[in-house]
Amino acid sequence: MLIVELAFTATSERLAARPAHRVLLQRLHEEGLLVTAGPWADDTGALLVFDTERGKLDRLLETDPYYRTPGVEVLGVREWAPVVGRERLIHDHA
Repeated sequence: MLIVELAFTATSERLAARPAHRVLLQRLHEEGLLVTAGPWADDTGALLVFDTERGKLDRLLETDPYYRTPGVEVLGVREWAPVVGRERLIHDHA
């Protein structure tokens, strides 16, 4: 699995782009590529957990204009190996 961490600043462009981005996130979740996602409680950024390989994730990030919107910064992408939780069981038995 891969974790994407975002940082936000308050811009009208980011807020305007967010609804279309969330529609895309819902589709990716339904397809099984996105495990979970959401903003920090203070709306300074977000965390997204993907169940895909790095090349596919890079293509997803390139095709969603939200990640290039003013006010949105991709802080990092890290590989994650969960050891506890439903996501681990689904991933191990897929």
